[in-house]
Amino acid sequence: MTLSTEPVHLWLRAETKKNERRTALTPTVCKKLLAEGFKISVEKCTERIFKDQDYVDVGCELVETGTWRTAPANAYIVGLKELPENDTTPLPHKHIMFAHCYKQQGGWKDVLGRFDRGNGLLLDLEFLQDDKGRRVAAFGYYAGFAGSAIGIDVWSHKQLNGNEKYPTAKPFEHEDDLIKFVKERLDAAAKKAGRLPRVMVMGALGRCGTGAADFARRVGIPEENIIKWDMAETAAGGPFREITQHDVFVNCIYLSKPIPPFLTKDLLAEKDRPISVLVDVSCDTTNPHNPIPVYHDATTFDEPVLVVDVPNAAPLDVVAIDHLPTLLPREASEMFCSDLLPSILELRDRKNARVWTDAEKLYQQKVQEMKQAL
Repeated sequence: MTLSTEPVHLWLRAETKKNERRTALTPTVCKKLLAEGFKISVEKCTERIFKDQDYVDVGCELVETGTWRTAPANAYIVGLKELPENDTTPLPHKHIMFAHCYKQQGGWKDVLGRFDRGNGLLLDLEFLQDDKGRRVAAFGYYAGFAGSAIGIDVWSHKQLNGNEKYPTAKPFEHEDDLIKFVKERLDAAAKKAGRLPRVMVMGALGRCGTGAADFARRVGIPEENIIKWDMAETAAGGPFREITQHDVFVNCIYLSKPIPPFLTKDLLAEKDRPISVLVDVSCDTTNPHNPIPVYHDATTFDEPVLVVDVPNAAPLDVVAIDHLPTLLPREASEMFCSDLLPSILELRDRKNARVWTDAEKLYQQKVQEMKQAL
């Protein structure tokens, strides 16, 4: 291994997405990287779950918010979610982030075009894979955990408050606080309804589906009320009427290729169908092959629920928040960053580290696709 003589410089940018409190580098991981000779600049950020001082305490350099644009040319700009909106300037740096532009999502050509015009490089976190093709780090577990939490709580809210609008969702400081909050409301709702909800998890064998089922267990939903489907159950192809026969449906699949829809408006139009809450953790609303084509707009922490009216049947409450893990920003960030650490360490020899060379090849491939689509 030929390590670079100058230290790898990581520049942690402040997230600008509303209600995003997670981070791509925790103080815990920064301390380990600094001990390995990395240089780390951290932008000031009031929204981040970890305080600026936590980074200073482990030895990071604190810099002003938004100064990544003028960071040294050799710095890796590290972040999670999208770059600030309404900015089309070229991007000359190497960015490590979730760009959401490799599956032809809305605006994908604009995002890739900025990197191409600036001669920059996108190393997309979603597509960092080990030698077995598995993602090296993902927020999937806490995406499912949080999606299940909000879905179950929406069901409880409907039992307790009828058609009253579901309130704003706020991130929780700790996992136990979330469990306590949802369980208290669920217990009251179950008492009023005379039963606990039946929760169906699609993609139950993956990280996301595991998290969704785990949360249901943590708030006291019995195993027989947690219905788990994965590839074996969906092999015949949808749509699946079974989905409508449960109170809460949590979609946790990773959409890698076109598939028939799981659910249709026709299925929802059945009178007296049990399903009343749909949580689309996968949130592929802008993907042309979205398997849940019964709604078209993502929701937010400020407005978590979209009510979908169904002719001649009860409306459906849809939760489609595209950054669910930020409901538990501390635990989600710690798990993700711990998994990502071995790959970050390999940046010292990036040209010979397969996880990064593959990511660079994929970027070049997607840029070519973008140019052909223009």
